[in-house]
Amino acid sequence: MDAAAVGEVDQHQESPVLDCLLVVVSYRSASDVAGLLETVPAAAGDLSWHVVVVNNEPADDLARIVADHPDAELVESGKNVGYAGGINRGLLDAPPTRWTVFLNPDLRLGPGSIARLTEVAGQRDAAVPTIVDGEGVLQCSLRREPTILGSVGDAFFGDRWPGRPPVLGETIRDRATYAHPAVVAWATGALLVVPSAVVRRVGPWDSGHFFLYSEETDYCRRLRSLGVEVRFVPDAVVRHQGAGSGTSDALHALQEVNRVRYFRKWHGRLASAGFAGVVVLNSAIRTHRSQSRAALRALVSSNARASLPGGGR
Repeated sequence: MDAAAVGEVDQHQESPVLDCLLVVVSYRSASDVAGLLETVPAAAGDLSWHVVVVNNEPADDLARIVADHPDAELVESGKNVGYAGGINRGLLDAPPTRWTVFLNPDLRLGPGSIARLTEVAGQRDAAVPTIVDGEGVLQCSLRREPTILGSVGDAFFGDRWPGRPPVLGETIRDRATYAHPAVVAWATGALLVVPSAVVRRVGPWDSGHFFLYSEETDYCRRLRSLGVEVRFVPDAVVRHQGAGSGTSDALHALQEVNRVRYFRKWHGRLASAGFAGVVVLNSAIRTHRSQSRAALRALVSSNARASLPGGGR
């Protein structure tokens, strides 16, 4: 990146002294945080940076891990405030920077990945990377805006028929797409780079609706409502270890419930009822799986929803 461009001052805030703020929300992810922080310097390249690690699990001892990295600081939330709530806490006392990087703790950043993403994002757009799993296999991380027909396609076909019409799926499964730059609706929330001036315009992440899951779908929609494009950058690669904060039937149920919450936030009552019906059907036809049974209970019972992580919303 051109050195003059890196040093350019954002006229809408006091002079930034840093290029990137990295916000990491950790919940029972101490070992993952240590590995992530080791990869930041090579990923940032010549950019200056500061990491804020928000600890959502008071029992985790992250102080020793973060202390080994002079460009990182630890923020104790005092309890599990969720992913969106943790991000908002991390942004409270953030130093002025040109870009903000939201990322999961269970990532390993490829060399130059952050520098490349900021280059593509510039001062107007957002950027997301290529994500591979622990074995280096491409993860289909790009998504279309949730729709009723897309939900129907995913319910009945899942990973089968990856070449089906785009209208019948939310996940972009055509692997050829991942070889080229693209503008997408959103991407799974492992890593998102946004100009800090845009972060201030968008405002806080919606922790009122979303304790965990669908917050990135909502945030990217809010970005797009401001005319911000979400740009996929194929040559910025990160490795996603996966399940850094654990997985369970309750978390799967919360994921399905929050898909419905997201749709209701942005659509009318009739369309939302149709979408919810498809999500219920998706779980109902898979009741041989314990996670689908848990999701079905939560989708139809307010008491079951209240027992999920984050409680009733």
